[in-house]
Amino acid sequence: MKDKIIIKNARENNLKNISLEIPRNKFIVFTGLSGSGKSSLAFNTIYEEGRRRYVDSLSNYAKQFLGGSKKPDVDSIEGLSPAISIEQKTVHNNPRSIVGTVTEIYDYLRLLFARIGKPFCPNHKKEITAQKSRDIINHVLTQKPGSKIFIMSPIVINQKGSFATVLAKLKKEGFLRIKANNEIYELENEIKLDKNKKW
Repeated sequence: MKDKIIIKNARENNLKNISLEIPRNKFIVFTGLSGSGKSSLAFNTIYEEGRRRYVDSLSNYAKQFLGGSKKPDVDSIEGLSPAISIEQKTVHNNPRSIVGTVTEIYDYLRLLFARIGKPFCPNHKKEITAQKSRDIINHVLTQKPGSKIFIMSPIVINQKGSFATVLAKLKKEGFLRIKANNEIYELENEIKLDKNKKW
């Protein structure tokens, strides 16, 4: 890979056969008067050609979701990598805005974390992995005879309240115990949870 991007005779929009070399892995700024060709060079030439080459490398199935891309009016561009373009626009002030939402990459980051991220238990610091029913059964069968096994499911997560109605419903449905804040409570006994505490 070249250490610079070499552009020869760019003629997109108001560019007049512009040729230049841009160092790679550097922070480059294009400045100039309005209409001098900054956007034509950065977006319509460099970015458009980088996107076009990247899309061309994908399968026909993937291309249908990304749409076509025309070749910019330029003789050649060397040393170019796949490119990302962030649109310039007016952003409305919102106290809840973050860099991810303003640049519109927040949803993509969520998808990236969900697909390639590895979840860990916050209490035991161990990686959480999917288990098949057979794996769970085998684990249960390896326990010593007489061992107690609790099968639990979250009912309330990080919410405040005494949850008297929820507890009464669980008891009526035949459940015997609940676990709250790492403590086991028998539903047959009167349970008073602090309504100001998150459970």
